[in-house]
Amino acid sequence: MSREFSKIKESLASWSEIRQLLRGGEQGQLVPVVIPKDRRGFAWMALVFLALYCAGMAALTDLTIIAALAALVFLALALLTMWRKAIIEIEEGTTGVRSRWGAITSTLPPGRHYLWLPWDRVDAVVDTSTEIPYSAPIVACPTAENVPLKSIEFFLKFRIVDPVAFVRTIGAGNFDLVLSSAVQDAIRQRSRRVHTERAYDLRGSDVGDMQDALNRQLGRYGVRITGANIPDVQLPDQYQQHLSTREKVAKEMSAYEREWELTRKRRIDTLLMEIERSKKTRDARVVEVKAAHNTARKDVARMLEEQETEAQRVTWEIEARGRAELTAAENEAKALRRLAESYRDNRAVLQYELARKRLDVGAKLAENAPQPLVVRTQQGQSDSALSTLLLAQLLPRISGTGSGHVNGHSPSA
Repeated sequence: MSREFSKIKESLASWSEIRQLLRGGEQGQLVPVVIPKDRRGFAWMALVFLALYCAGMAALTDLTIIAALAALVFLALALLTMWRKAIIEIEEGTTGVRSRWGAITSTLPPGRHYLWLPWDRVDAVVDTSTEIPYSAPIVACPTAENVPLKSIEFFLKFRIVDPVAFVRTIGAGNFDLVLSSAVQDAIRQRSRRVHTERAYDLRGSDVGDMQDALNRQLGRYGVRITGANIPDVQLPDQYQQHLSTREKVAKEMSAYEREWELTRKRRIDTLLMEIERSKKTRDARVVEVKAAHNTARKDVARMLEEQETEAQRVTWEIEARGRAELTAAENEAKALRRLAESYRDNRAVLQYELARKRLDVGAKLAENAPQPLVVRTQQGQSDSALSTLLLAQLLPRISGTGSGHVNGHSPSA
């Protein structure tokens, strides 16, 4: 793993070296900005002076034709040199920063351009299409437990999106200092939120928040971070030994867990076989119970049928006896009704029979009735002692057979 920060610088070079510097850097350093040397000189002015001299000779001496031809040749060479020096070619993927009298006026897109005026020049050629890689290994980053990590390597890619802002506000050399400081601050803040035992989780973790924070810091310089990640994290040696011990214990625990898993599966398989065997036994017993249940249901059904038949027979007998008694009662009622009708029809006969029976009863009662004893006395005379004595002797005798009426006066029969 690289132990040094990537270095960003700007170089001064001729136009022929710009492509190589922008694409390959210089001595392992990144060169996103090249200041081109102004190749336009004043040699064309010497040719112009020579042309003027030859023109003067043609006008003042006898060598008119030769001097005039020489003046034309020198003038043509001066114009050709001036045209050739005015050509500016901007490489594809780069942008030229144009200035006039030292003030930045505009940018030059890729292609051929002409700078005729000597005070117009290209101050810098900026690589605006390449995503420039930048590596930043941060040493002694403390974790949440204040354990300094051995190193955290942070890798990012950036692109210059505004060459004028980049050249005018910061420049490549100063940008290297600002970027390294921002990256170190972002990495240390991230490591402070991570526990030491989970430091390896930083490898390949999501650093989108760090990328956004760097973009907010570096956006004013015309730079945009296009990608970032943490490819490697190294723990302190003592902690690595501790982790190796933990890994060994974890491996042993994993092996024990696998062994226990195999044992558990074996036991589970045995239990499942026992369960299946028990299920088969249970199913056989269930079949037997169902058969016995069906047999019992048949017996109960047969018994119920017999009971129902017996109950039906008894019901029929009771109904037959009841119908017979009802018929007899109806017949008796009919007979009584007919008898009542006959009695109603023979009322006179019945009254005669009743009167005759009354007479017969009266006669029998008259035959058995006691005979009255009549004692006659004279009227106006008082009862003597002899009659009183005789009545006292006779009354008890006749009281047992009947009742009589004894009066001191003469009764009438």
